[in-house]
Amino acid sequence: MLFASCRQRKEPVLIKIGGETQGTYYAITYFSDDSISLQSSIDSLLHRFDSTASTYKPNSIISRFNANDSSVRADEMFTVIFRKAIEVSEKTEGTFDITVGPLVYAWGFGLSNRLKMDQQKVDSILKFVGYHKVMLDNGKLVKTDPRIRIDYNAIAQGYAVDVVAAFFDSKGIQSYLIDIGGEVLGRRTKPGGEKWNVAIELPTKNADDQRSIQAVVLLQDLAISTSGSYRKFYEEKGIRYSHTIDPATGYPVKHSTLSVSVLAKDCMTADAYATAFMVMGVDKCKKYLKKHPKLDAYFIYTGPDGNIKTYYTRGFEKLLKKDR
Repeated sequence: MLFASCRQRKEPVLIKIGGETQGTYYAITYFSDDSISLQSSIDSLLHRFDSTASTYKPNSIISRFNANDSSVRADEMFTVIFRKAIEVSEKTEGTFDITVGPLVYAWGFGLSNRLKMDQQKVDSILKFVGYHKVMLDNGKLVKTDPRIRIDYNAIAQGYAVDVVAAFFDSKGIQSYLIDIGGEVLGRRTKPGGEKWNVAIELPTKNADDQRSIQAVVLLQDLAISTSGSYRKFYEEKGIRYSHTIDPATGYPVKHSTLSVSVLAKDCMTADAYATAFMVMGVDKCKKYLKKHPKLDAYFIYTGPDGNIKTYYTRGFEKLLKKDR
């Protein structure tokens, strides 16, 4: 009877689903005991997520807070993101900052048209930028200035991955890879024991250049987030302006870092630190990572000679695929 029971045990079914969310794509691979697709449930979950954290939705919780709607209250999703954002802001001394949105938009990387920026304009916007100028009090967002706007774009996609992962866990699905706009989490391994292979893209000179792979990371119960300056930028009078804005100066960063990939147990943490590290640049990050050995990162940057160079932590090196 035991032998017959073992023979009847089904092999896990490979299921792939995908779609659009948060202005980008999502692609999910998972193994299930049955062939029933969970796509409709995932779509509903991500739609609910957008109703909380998307600045592109005028009736979302974050949009209503930004419009100073006194009747709106934070839900659990909003609160979790906010607390993590403040935590990372404090740990990076403000390098990561969810109130930097007005500067991002002013420089032409948001919903509004690019403004004519000079020091006077930057200084006027910096007056209502600063993570310490907002707080949650009994579900209400309290601002020191009504002009303050918060933006979850540098952390929301990572948390969306975590939300989907929690849903899979609740359904007893143990092996999956979730990718939302390049924010990725791999749970356990594939049924044969193989880890999830996730590629790190080689930065290109132009935004529409053909993509190629720089490295491959082997994920097991880890998340990876990559932030870069080579896809979202514009050039004006020979100067390239990156979408990564330094909250301290109010200007797009100009250092040599092209991209940074961060590993963490959850994707929201990886997402936030990837943005913070893009602001810091590779030189400051080397010092920061020595003081924070639990974080692992992979940097691609331009050397003094103009050639592409890399730097990665020892923990990251252990997960790089050697024979690709």
